[in-house]
Amino acid sequence: MRRHNFKKLQIWKEAVELIDENYLFTATLPDYERYGLRTQMNRCSVSIASNISEGSSKRTDKHFVKYLEDSLGSAYEWETQLAVCYRQNFLSEESYLNLESKVQKLQSKISNFIDSLDSIN
Repeated sequence: MRRHNFKKLQIWKEAVELIDENYLFTATLPDYERYGLRTQMNRCSVSIASNISEGSSKRTDKHFVKYLEDSLGSAYEWETQLAVCYRQNFLSEESYLNLESKVQKLQSKISNFIDSLDSIN
């Protein structure tokens, strides 16, 4: 198996874009969420891209898939935290729907990539 160049993977590129949008959003959260939602969402968003890149270094697709699944888990966790922010009125419905759509598209692409690697093996 050849190792994947994570910088060329569309899922990694989109995950990094989500990090940028996440940091812009979390900077607007109330100060009392500095060590709560803000920190957790920042860590989750970075985890999505980081697991993709770390997994790309693994020797087999089977091992890479494990990291992709971790990345997917972080994406679902981030989506839940986004929903909490919306329910707490920390962002508008328009912003919520925009970010929710982006993370759901990314989740779908990561899932499809996992399926494609599974079908090869």
